[in-house]
Amino acid sequence: MSELHNGTTFPAIGLAALRRYPHGIAFIHEGREITYREALARISQIARELAARGLGPGDGVVNLCGNIPEAVFVGLAATALGCRTSALHPLTSAADMAFILEDSEAKALVFDGARFDDRVAEVAAAISRPALLLSIGPSAQGEDLRAASEKQSSEPIKPVPTESDIASLTYSSGTTGQPKGVIQPHRCPATMTMMSMPGWQLPTENFRYLAATPISHASIAFVLPAWINGGTVVLQPGFDPEQFCAAIEQYRITATFIVPTMLYVMLDQGVLAHHDLSSLETVVYGAAPMSPSRLAEGLDRMGQVFVQMYGQAEAPATVTALRKDEHDMSRPHLMASCGHPLPGIEVEVHDEDEQEVGDGEVGEICVRGRLVSDGYWKRPDLTAETYRNGWLHTGDMVRRDDEGYLYIVDRKKDMVITGGFNVFPREIEDVLTAHPAVAMAAVIGVPDDRWGEAVKAIIVTRPGEEVAAEELVALVHDKKGAVFAPKSVDFVDSLPLTGLGKPDKKALRSAFWAGEDRQVH
Repeated sequence: MSELHNGTTFPAIGLAALRRYPHGIAFIHEGREITYREALARISQIARELAARGLGPGDGVVNLCGNIPEAVFVGLAATALGCRTSALHPLTSAADMAFILEDSEAKALVFDGARFDDRVAEVAAAISRPALLLSIGPSAQGEDLRAASEKQSSEPIKPVPTESDIASLTYSSGTTGQPKGVIQPHRCPATMTMMSMPGWQLPTENFRYLAATPISHASIAFVLPAWINGGTVVLQPGFDPEQFCAAIEQYRITATFIVPTMLYVMLDQGVLAHHDLSSLETVVYGAAPMSPSRLAEGLDRMGQVFVQMYGQAEAPATVTALRKDEHDMSRPHLMASCGHPLPGIEVEVHDEDEQEVGDGEVGEICVRGRLVSDGYWKRPDLTAETYRNGWLHTGDMVRRDDEGYLYIVDRKKDMVITGGFNVFPREIEDVLTAHPAVAMAAVIGVPDDRWGEAVKAIIVTRPGEEVAAEELVALVHDKKGAVFAPKSVDFVDSLPLTGLGKPDKKALRSAFWAGEDRQVH
C-alpha cells in the first residue's frame, strides 16, 4: 500500500500536521496549553492502550465527550488503528445513545468521566450488547483510559486504514424516527478537510479557532484545517455569549463556527458591543437556516466576516458556500442563498423524474463526488432510496437563480401540504423574522379538517417586544400570499432545539399530531 494512498485518510492528515509544528500550540483547554508534540504523543499512547484492549480494524468505538482534547485524541487514535468511530452528542437522549451503541455494534464506549458518569450508567443499563467502558479521568462506570494510556509508549504510530475503509458511522439526530448511521469512509472527512480550507476562506496565518459547539460534531471540521496551518484550537465547555465574546478578545481568535441561534442570542443580549472582536477574520455558520434579516444585523455589528457552509452527514459540510464578499448588503437577496457549489463536487437540482430543473424552479439538490458517503449502516432500503442513479438525494429543496446561486427553500420532509398547495416553512420563517419584534420563528403543519394541514407559526419575540398575531399573519399574507399566511400563531418563551441547534420541528409537531395515524393529512 502506498504512502500516497494512506495519506488520504483522516488520521494520516492529522498526524502529519502535528508532526510539522512540534512546538506549536494545538489546544488551549481550561487555560492549559497543549503543544503539537504533546498531542501527537497522547494520540500514540491512547492508540496503543486501545490496541492492548483488543481494539483494531473494523471495531466500533463510540465517543461521548464534551469539549476536551481527548474527544479529538481518541477519534484520531481509534481511526488510526482502523476502528470506525461514532460520536454521541451530549444532548442526545439516553434511549438514542443506547440504540446507537447497539446498532453500531460498538466494542467500546469512551466517555468524559467528569461530565457523563450518570448518563453512561443509564445507557449501560439499557443495552444488551456488552461494551468496554473507558473513561477520560476517574469514573465509577469505567476504567480510566487517560491514566492507563499514560503508561504506554509515545513513539509515533502509523495509521493502518485505506481511504475506502470506514472512518465513522455518523448518526443522524433522529428527527424522523430512530437515528440512522451514515457510513463515512476515510475519503469523506479527508475530502471535506481539503475542500474546507479555501471554500470557507479560513485563515492561513495566525489561525486561532474558538470551539464552543461540540468538538465531537461540527467543530471537528475545523481542527485539522487549523493544525495544517499551524494554528491553535481554543476549547470552551459550551456556548455562553459573554464568555464566547470574551474568549475572542482574550485569545485574539481569528475563526469560529456558530449556529444561527448563537448569533441571535448575541444580538439580543447586546454582548457584541462589550468586547473587541476585531481579530475575527472568518465566522462560519451553518447547521440550520439563518434568518436573512438577522444575518444583516450580524453584518452590521461584526463586519463582513461571515461564510455560510452547507452540507449534511451524507456529504459533510462542503457542498456549497456563500463567501464573505457575497455577504453584501447592496445585494440583499443573497442573504437567503447558500451560495455556489464548491470545486471538487458535482451538484444538480432535480425534479421527481430525475431531470434537471430550470432556473427559478424548485427541485431537490443532488450531489455526487468523493465527498459523498457510502450509504446507511444496515439500511439497504434507505440507501437505495437516497443514493440512486449515481446521485445522493439530499432531501433539501432549492431554487437556482440565473447567476448560479442556490436558495434552500426547505427540507422536503418539512413541506406543508395545505389545500393541495405545497408550502415551504422556511420562506414563511424568513418573512416573520424580518419583523423587528421577532427573534425566532418556526413554522409547521398541523392537522386541519378543511385544509388537510394548516400553517402554524410559533414565535419567540425579542426581549421587551410585543406583536399581535394578526399583524404577523397580515405580514406573511402581504409578502407571500394567502396560502402562506399562518392560520394560527403561538407565542412561546423559547423553541426546542436539536443537538445541532436547529428548531426541533419533530418536538413541535408532536403536540399537534398525537393520536394521528400519519403526520400528514
